[in-house]
Amino acid sequence: MIRTLTKTAAIAACCAVAAAGLTGCDDDSGAFPFDSPEPRKTADAFTGTKKIKVAGRSVNVSCAGGPAKDEPVIVLMAGLGDGLGKMAALQKTLSEENRVCSYDRLGEGASEAPKGPQSFADTGKVLSGVLDRVAGDGRVVLAGHSLGGMIAARYAPDHKDRVKGLVLMDATSPTPVADIENVIPESATGPGAQVRAETLAVNGGKNAEKLVITDGKVRSAGNIPAEVIRHGKQYLAAVPQYGPALERGWTAGQRKWLGVSKRAKLSTATGSEHYIYVDRPDLAVKAIQRVTAQAATAA
Repeated sequence: MIRTLTKTAAIAACCAVAAAGLTGCDDDSGAFPFDSPEPRKTADAFTGTKKIKVAGRSVNVSCAGGPAKDEPVIVLMAGLGDGLGKMAALQKTLSEENRVCSYDRLGEGASEAPKGPQSFADTGKVLSGVLDRVAGDGRVVLAGHSLGGMIAARYAPDHKDRVKGLVLMDATSPTPVADIENVIPESATGPGAQVRAETLAVNGGKNAEKLVITDGKVRSAGNIPAEVIRHGKQYLAAVPQYGPALERGWTAGQRKWLGVSKRAKLSTATGSEHYIYVDRPDLAVKAIQRVTAQAATAA
């Protein structure tokens, strides 16, 4: 039972369980400063996996599918604790019609570990370096799962020149720290206390990426096509005492992400737990293809 709850806690940490009715944070810690000072280059049209240097660190990148004229490059962004291999099947399917790339963030998969604690600005610099390499001056659609979705949604508003579409698959809540603290009180005991402690530890930087996962406002990336997909199978309900509140809050957290675009739409992946692109790959593929097609025809 404890082992099961520990696993649930880890998943909850990656999802950053949302609290029902929680208002947004007042700081702008989710903002990415300008982080691509050098001129962009022509996209590297390689196929397969290769290591590139970004800010002096080795980053593992994978690309598939031929470049399509005037169509954005799809960039897949995995969740916390997952390397690009986790999204390999999704990338393969999408590459039949689109140019698709993915990468391991520092500390994940085959990329180098970060030199020290990371902020969202740090992980944004790495993403910019990857986009410079795989898309050059071209447009991109970011499709992120869990923490990858959160990073994508926080990055897009500061990079409207290149990010032209978003797909957020069970993305981490915009306010993960406040969320768990509001659902599970400090006075909690037993499994609830364990879930709270593990979640806060992960958010505080005790994760493979050494990323401090902070609360922040949902900022708009404009009028880009965006789809927010939440899980439909209530796996968080398994947490004793606090499960129902976690599930209600999770839905509230997904709705907050609708503020990332005037065109954002929310849907539910029926029958899927957290890994929507694994449990319901059909839904993930169609959503990414829709957003990419819309982004391709946008002015």
